[in-house]
Amino acid sequence: MTKLPSLFISHGAPNLVLYDSPTRDFLRDLGGRLPRPQAILLMSAHFETPAPTFEAGEQPGMIYDFGGFESELYRMTYPAPGAPELALRAYGLAEKAGLAPQISKGRGYDHGAWIPLMLLYPQADIPVVTLSVQPRADGAHHLALGRALAPLREEGVLIVGSGGATHNLRAFFGGGEETPQWVKSFNDWLFAHAEAGDEPAIAQWRLGPDALRNHPTPEHFQPFPFAFGAGGPGAKGRRLFHDYVGPISLDAYAFGE
Repeated sequence: MTKLPSLFISHGAPNLVLYDSPTRDFLRDLGGRLPRPQAILLMSAHFETPAPTFEAGEQPGMIYDFGGFESELYRMTYPAPGAPELALRAYGLAEKAGLAPQISKGRGYDHGAWIPLMLLYPQADIPVVTLSVQPRADGAHHLALGRALAPLREEGVLIVGSGGATHNLRAFFGGGEETPQWVKSFNDWLFAHAEAGDEPAIAQWRLGPDALRNHPTPEHFQPFPFAFGAGGPGAKGRRLFHDYVGPISLDAYAFGE
């Protein structure tokens, strides 16, 4: 069985699926370039809990956790089955690592999950387990969670962190089309430390240049140290995609290739 990399994906706005863009083209192409996974375990920035929580439902529904977007988005479905056995296997690995995980049943796919998955695997025929972020925990916690789940990659599981490389929506809605230098500085810092495999820097990402300005709240970044950790010990990142939309970086990375 081919060992899959772990991925970090900037999932963008919900209407990413509707319009031509470099990010949509990249995600549509990426699924076909990867070995086909047996299952997917995806951490979504829009699934927030105090403790790591794995969704173990057999057939998750849809969560339209956004407002003011095009009406067709609210009619879209992503009927991929759940993977209860994988959820329990992942729970066991996280528990063994002392991370006090939990299991949920009945939570659907939020847009941090179904938007990128609809582009990566539009046939919706690969089982999916979603995993929460812990906004009050630090980067080291999320890196350790990814590291605990890294063995799943040898079992045909594609591990994905879905968030945003930068995510200041106030700056996005209040600014122009230009990308500010404070965004580029953080994004360049992230690129350098990810490709160097600098685990301490990624774990302490809040010390990066203008980190808190780029991420006023942490939930969209925490999938990054998670995906980094899932790459395994000594893993280095490779940037797969790079683009800015104003102050928003839509970069994507692979780890543990």
